[in-house]
Amino acid sequence: MKVVDPLTGEFVEVIGFSDLGVGKLRRGKVRDVYDLGYELLIYHTDRVSAFDVVLPTLIPHKGEYLQKLSVYWMEKSKKVFPNHLISVVDSRTIRVRKAKRIDIEWVVRKYLYGSLWREYSEGKRELYGIKLPSGLRKAEELPSPIITPTTKVETGHDQAITKREALEGRLVDKDTWDALEEVSIKLYEFYEQEARARGLIIPDFKLEFGRIGDELIQIDEPPTHDSARIWNSRYYRVGEAQEGHCLDKEFLRECLRRMGFHGEGEAPTLPHIVVGEVEKRCIGAYKVLAEGENIETLGLLSVDAIFK
Repeated sequence: MKVVDPLTGEFVEVIGFSDLGVGKLRRGKVRDVYDLGYELLIYHTDRVSAFDVVLPTLIPHKGEYLQKLSVYWMEKSKKVFPNHLISVVDSRTIRVRKAKRIDIEWVVRKYLYGSLWREYSEGKRELYGIKLPSGLRKAEELPSPIITPTTKVETGHDQAITKREALEGRLVDKDTWDALEEVSIKLYEFYEQEARARGLIIPDFKLEFGRIGDELIQIDEPPTHDSARIWNSRYYRVGEAQEGHCLDKEFLRECLRRMGFHGEGEAPTLPHIVVGEVEKRCIGAYKVLAEGENIETLGLLSVDAIFK
């Protein structure tokens, strides 16, 4: 269907659901996956989710730029660790190797933010089997990256899991855990270095891995608007919220909180101005990271500026 693009005022096509007519279809929150047997087709729609809920509003160009940034990262990061990308089919679709997914989401964090900060601020000092020192502030950089893994489930909320729990539950064996823990840190360091060269900070992001025979590979998506926090280093301040100048989905989550939605009940339709700001961030994440565009040219509005 066509909607008015908040950024241009022109009618543009937005796609909520694909129909490629091949293989077995599984719809994720924002991507449609077609099982071709030994390979998959992944189609990037314009859907957007928050709090594990797919919102009723579509974001113009979101799928195209989510795909472009994913491809950019996968092409660059394969020298660090192999991934599932085979080829680009079109502006929204990629062909990937089909792997047996390891049901753990590897969340790598270098800054005290999000759910980690919420638990820390409540007085918890041992999280995910990791002991954190007292006296840290919101958004403060940690001495080194840490991994805060969660279970990977099809529906509902992912749950925190420790190495011991993962081994006891036979989600992985010790050698696999150790290998993926090591490569998660290596990949984070690679992404972080690339982002810093563009004036950005990646404080945390999530990874998924799969197995093809005896080979481990990275699957799903690298750091994008949907899967990572991406901050403007120019405005980074310890102790403060970072959503005003970010290129990630936390801006949308904060807008929804201001609208009274926290994940329960019926999700609201997004105001036109919020749609435009989410679109800016989806497009901007690619343009700044992959093309070197100055983030200041994006003209981002803060949450406070929208909800005066």
